[in-house]
Amino acid sequence: MTTYDPGQLETFLAVAQTRSFTQAAVRLGIRQPTVSQHVRKLEEATGRVLVHRDTHSVSMTPDGEAMIGFARSILAAHEQASNYFSGVRPHGRLRMGMSDDLALTRLPQILRDFRRDHPLVDLDLSIDQSGSLHRRLENDRLDLFVGKRPRGEPRGQLVKRDRLVWVGTAATRLDASKPLPLVVYPAPSLSRTAMENALQRANTAYRSACICRGVNGMIGAVAAGIGISALASSLVPVQLTPLGPQHRLPELGYIDLVLLTNPRTEDRPATKALAAAVLASGPASLTTTT
Repeated sequence: MTTYDPGQLETFLAVAQTRSFTQAAVRLGIRQPTVSQHVRKLEEATGRVLVHRDTHSVSMTPDGEAMIGFARSILAAHEQASNYFSGVRPHGRLRMGMSDDLALTRLPQILRDFRRDHPLVDLDLSIDQSGSLHRRLENDRLDLFVGKRPRGEPRGQLVKRDRLVWVGTAATRLDASKPLPLVVYPAPSLSRTAMENALQRANTAYRSACICRGVNGMIGAVAAGIGISALASSLVPVQLTPLGPQHRLPELGYIDLVLLTNPRTEDRPATKALAAAVLASGPASLTTTT
């Protein structure tokens, strides 16, 4: 009977989530050759090629995609058994922050599963813009935060890298002779900053046609035709449409969806357990379900 080493499975999941041996090594605090060794040994144990890698990219083979689900299940069972027999059961109140657009994803389901598996942990959940949640974490008002960071910023553990896209509706028509009407969040807002910087680089005039304090307001305003906005490509809801080349809008670049923990409380069992659940769920957990 083949057995799978939890350390190798954890490394494999880090590679699958980051699509990078280098970033996986940084996330796990190990050397890159160790990452390669773990993946190679896991492939030897399965007798299958799990990862395609070359000098430019890393991707999962069909067997690798299948192993992602198995690895998560094995590691979850391993953690539950370890906690049960060690007598360590996470408990207490956990202060979690979530970027409001991520409420449209599978994260709520992950929280339900976490609460089921850890009934002694009470959640204090804050839904807000990423910029505000960054400040709350820095001020010791959160234990853990899942949201956005600008590309290139080192803080946090990468869960998913996504392309920012302009969004409107199928009926959206833009008049090049007038300033672009934008639907924006109040500052500080990473998507607002990305839109404004891109338009300024393109010498395109714009105006804030509507300021919304939540993702539902933004979706409603854009769907009503008040203006256009920006979202991570995997978070675009069915009410909106990514705007294409015909709209002649500048590229917005990429944004990272990350997990950040409070250095003061990151070693608490409850914090570690929820962080592990979010990271094990992978990029698919941060994709819209609507």
